[in-house]
Amino acid sequence: MWRTLALASAFFPGLFALGIRLLGWAAPGRSLKDRILLSGRLVSTVQATMATVSGITVVLNCKDVVHDRHWLAVEYIWVLVPYMTYDIYVMYLCHWHKSRDQRKHSLASVRSFLLQERLMVTHHLFILVVLTPVTQHFRGELGDFFVGCIFIAELSTPFVSLGKILVQLKMQDTLLHKVNGILILVTFFLCRILLFPFMYAAYARQVGIPIYMVPFRIPLHCNIANASLIAPQLYWFRLICRKAARLYGGSPADKSR
Repeated sequence: MWRTLALASAFFPGLFALGIRLLGWAAPGRSLKDRILLSGRLVSTVQATMATVSGITVVLNCKDVVHDRHWLAVEYIWVLVPYMTYDIYVMYLCHWHKSRDQRKHSLASVRSFLLQERLMVTHHLFILVVLTPVTQHFRGELGDFFVGCIFIAELSTPFVSLGKILVQLKMQDTLLHKVNGILILVTFFLCRILLFPFMYAAYARQVGIPIYMVPFRIPLHCNIANASLIAPQLYWFRLICRKAARLYGGSPADKSR
């Protein structure tokens, strides 16, 4: 636990700083703001890939979705804790660099960040404050399969990051951006929306009951946690669908938003 926490606490900020330096060497004409945004999105992609691979490994090795164990279901949580903490700081840093007043950091800039990114910050804090103790302590030795499923939800993140990078590089009119938009829609819907019915169906198949009975058989806090997780996903998926409508059917001005 402590070694994983220490390594992850050094890895993500170190990779972020290295990305800024390498981008400065590879593209010396880019501003610090651009390099910070690009490096942050690249680190996000690395973490999402690690989480997805960990999740797939756990899911494939847990045939009994309730009782089977896999060490990654526990250990990778200690990677997520420092990453979520780091990511909140990087989101603030990106917000500050994109704001008009960059003279100094202040309570006003923090307040502006929290207002603009309140949903994402709440999502990160929910993982840190609620899901971490639940997955590490309160669930006991049950449900590694479902923890792995939650990790797989990160599959859409590399495509989301790539979309933002392409817009930043002013490549929003390219075929790559359009193909990536389709991949965002598909992976987000499969891994962040359909993921929850899939988990309920897996439990129903394991215990031999109809899927509609699952919410009445599992503990109430499991239903509450799932509802808390899927609610922001539905909101973000709505935003993605609106952006896709602009991308595939709107004017060039709309596509750059």
